[in-house]
Amino acid sequence: MRAAGLALVFSGALALLAACGGGGAPTPDIEDGETPSPTRRVSGDGNTVVWANDGGAKVTRDELRASSDPGGVRNSVWDGEKVTLFGAKNEVVAFNLILEAPDTAANDVTVSLGSLTRPDGASITTRAASGNDVFNFVGRNIELFYVRYLQIKGLSVDLAYADYDERHIPERLRRPWTGEGEGSGSWRDRPDHDKFYPDIAVPLELVSSFDIAEGENQSVWVDIYVPKDAQAGLHSGTVTVGEGGTITREIPVELTVRDFALPDLPSARTMVYFGHEDITKRYLGEDQLYPDRGTDAYNQVLAIIDRHFQVAHRHKISLIGDMNGYTPPDWMDDAWTARLGGELFTPDRGYDGVGVGVGNNVYSIGTYGSWPWLEGTQATQATQADMWANADEWVNWFDDQAFTTPTEYFLYLEDEPEAERYPDLQRWAEWINNNPGPGARLKSLITVSLPDAMTEIPDLDIVASFSESGITADWEDALETLRADPERRHFVYNGTRPATGSFATEDDGVALRMIPWAQHKLGIDRWFFWESTYYTNFHCYGYADPAAQTNVFQQAQTFGCYGDDDDSLGEAGRNYLNGDGVLFYPGTDKRYSDDSYGVQGPLASLRLKHWRRGIQDADYLAMAAEIDPQRVQEIVEKMVPTVLWEYGVSDPDDPTYVFTDISWSTDPDEWEAARAELADIIQGAQ
Repeated sequence: MRAAGLALVFSGALALLAACGGGGAPTPDIEDGETPSPTRRVSGDGNTVVWANDGGAKVTRDELRASSDPGGVRNSVWDGEKVTLFGAKNEVVAFNLILEAPDTAANDVTVSLGSLTRPDGASITTRAASGNDVFNFVGRNIELFYVRYLQIKGLSVDLAYADYDERHIPERLRRPWTGEGEGSGSWRDRPDHDKFYPDIAVPLELVSSFDIAEGENQSVWVDIYVPKDAQAGLHSGTVTVGEGGTITREIPVELTVRDFALPDLPSARTMVYFGHEDITKRYLGEDQLYPDRGTDAYNQVLAIIDRHFQVAHRHKISLIGDMNGYTPPDWMDDAWTARLGGELFTPDRGYDGVGVGVGNNVYSIGTYGSWPWLEGTQATQATQADMWANADEWVNWFDDQAFTTPTEYFLYLEDEPEAERYPDLQRWAEWINNNPGPGARLKSLITVSLPDAMTEIPDLDIVASFSESGITADWEDALETLRADPERRHFVYNGTRPATGSFATEDDGVALRMIPWAQHKLGIDRWFFWESTYYTNFHCYGYADPAAQTNVFQQAQTFGCYGDDDDSLGEAGRNYLNGDGVLFYPGTDKRYSDDSYGVQGPLASLRLKHWRRGIQDADYLAMAAEIDPQRVQEIVEKMVPTVLWEYGVSDPDDPTYVFTDISWSTDPDEWEAARAELADIIQGAQ
């Protein structure tokens, strides 16, 4: 069933409530003249206990942390009475409000936050929206989201982490273990077995109110974009919680705006594949995967896709991927020139926030090897003349554009090739480099291990390696070889523990925050996630098989196969993975209409927001490193002591495994303390 509604009710004058009293547990009704504590009732009708965190510590739906231990929920953004934040200009800061109903269900709940104001009257404001207007970001610097949950019925083993060492598994899902991570017990011995994890961020305006069942909680996520022209200093406001039409809670919010701005182009660059196959099915209810160019369906799909680009841009994420798998140069004006030139990200197109007027900054030609002048799968069917002619055409097209945002573009030669394909791939890369025309400047990309690429495909320009551990010396030698040529690039894709955090729904909230730190530490040029709208699980089932269609609002498992129930893993099967390939949820879903919100654009995942937090952290790192590189290096080594190939392997003769725990802290407060020190370094140099 579709979740009950929740609406953003804007307050006119938001008064800062006096901070008095502590505790997060329910208390008796206040007496006349008594100043209420924010976590206490303003009205005798309220049933909720309210607290907040930064979202990095995920709160499953059954948890009643504040009700059972009010002091135990205090953290870097919550002192027991108010929400306290800091941020730079041109940054999105966030917090997660948790409303608990420990003893009695809470009905017809509403939440609002209208503005944050300085004593001199300068404000960070928002405006009301409804329907598709939630994708018009102009004037909407504060966004609230109703969080939906997904049940974790099995572990994301194999691709997100392995189960031979319990320490590879997120801590809240580990069984008891000894020695080198040898676990004991069953699925039910994992603390978070079968629990409901938060991930789907539904704009609060899309529904009217919501209920909280007795013994459960409900999260409301708050994003605050700090405009570039915001005044530095303390901004204050109030989150208002209502039940049954009566205001029952008022929670002060304090945001200190630092006197510097983050860049529009992130220092930790990304690229995320956007699959077009399911857009017509989910949004338009049509079976045709790719509408014919020029039709109404084609234009509708392009508009929906553009909204995905805008939501990604708000999260400092760059998308790649084309309708039909490949867009020829003479079709680029349909949508891509606006994306790459930055026109899509302007107020005239309904965009505001980070990166106004800044282009997408990356374009992949023939993603996953879909370039059409390779007919079939045999390299002998592609000729040097074909490669030269098409490379010339693409380079000439980009040369003819007047993009002010530098755009990294490349030919995606092939995805995860077997070793026997290396000679063909080397020949193609060599053809490009030996082109006598402008096409010699076209870069080539393959997803392949860096050591393999350096020895077997030496003409490859961009190596995109899977996020994994490996023999440290081999990787460092290969990286030194690649960086000897300043024109070559090293990308890393996806995420697997313990090398990095993973994209699995059940991984820690800081799992994606740490990835840009690892990217900064090792100088990774771009981080690639393989898919964002994977609603049809064709890797396990045939595309036309009804079993391949995933109701992503109800089922956490999105990739791999469910085969049976394993005593240790819960639901299990080949490459079983929760949330893989899904960073956006469909705003309209005509296949599963009970979960459709009827809007022509995407709903973001919380994982997308966690990743943005890390990307913004990397901007702090880059800015602070210009001022005090030694101290910044010390902070980096403290926060991410060991990542990727730095772990090494347990047996060089079989470099497929490593016995180890992750190296980084899962405590969000430690990450916030590091960000605060970086902010002090930056602001101290102003």
